[in-house]
Amino acid sequence: MTLFSDQSGPDAPTAVSEGPLQRVRLLVAYLGTGFRGFAAQPGQRTVAGVLGAALERHLRHTVELTCAGRTDAGVHAWGQVVSLEARADADLGALERSLNRALRPEVAIRAAAAAEPDFDARRSATYRRYRYVLLNRATPDPFRAGSSWQVETPLDLAAMRLACDPLLGEHDFGSFCRRPTASASLSRRVRDARWVDEGDGVLRFEIEASSFCHQMVRSVVGTLVEVGRGKKKAGEMSAIIAARDRGAAGTMAPAHGLCLWEVGYEPLGRAELWPGAVTG
Repeated sequence: MTLFSDQSGPDAPTAVSEGPLQRVRLLVAYLGTGFRGFAAQPGQRTVAGVLGAALERHLRHTVELTCAGRTDAGVHAWGQVVSLEARADADLGALERSLNRALRPEVAIRAAAAAEPDFDARRSATYRRYRYVLLNRATPDPFRAGSSWQVETPLDLAAMRLACDPLLGEHDFGSFCRRPTASASLSRRVRDARWVDEGDGVLRFEIEASSFCHQMVRSVVGTLVEVGRGKKKAGEMSAIIAARDRGAAGTMAPAHGLCLWEVGYEPLGRAELWPGAVTG
């Protein structure tokens, strides 16, 4: 399947199968506010849609994109990874510059590099890390409004931190995920879950796992905020996980506070994957 099948004429992209190819990985950041998520959807503006169109204009052949994490509508990314096949003679430096000119300011290609032939942005990933930012104060911040959730009620940070402990390890996270239509496993291994107090009322939640099911992070954050507000107790988190029932957890946090921060590909380090790239 190609992203854009309705193009015709002498300037239309050729088929990707023509000529030798190279595997390419892109490190992509984007502001998710104006997109209906990452994945291409007919009639919807998506990150894959605008990125794929820009790639095809530059490469002059069709592309198929694979991303590390299919972010939902309104969710941002700093460390999204995308893999694709490009013609073997493509200058990746020129490609990066061309994409950044075409896609700014909403989308930025932080790095473009050649990858091993079997590299797959989704299947090769060993972990994903998300960040969620809360503004816990009465005074709003216009400069953070699009990337944080303002919660005016004072929150009990100690209780929220305590409630993170049961999340660690491998569990069925059915209480925090939208139930899939097919019988798919909702078991995930969480490697890290913590709150960081940045000062001035800014609280940052970090969570890292092998992968995440749909709406999992936002549901976890919403539940932790209910703990911080005193609506739930930190000691209830283990029972909420064990229930495997979406009704046991709290209300989902808004999408605009969430960011896909980093994707890991062990045993390779970040410097090996992205020479010259600036990490957050």
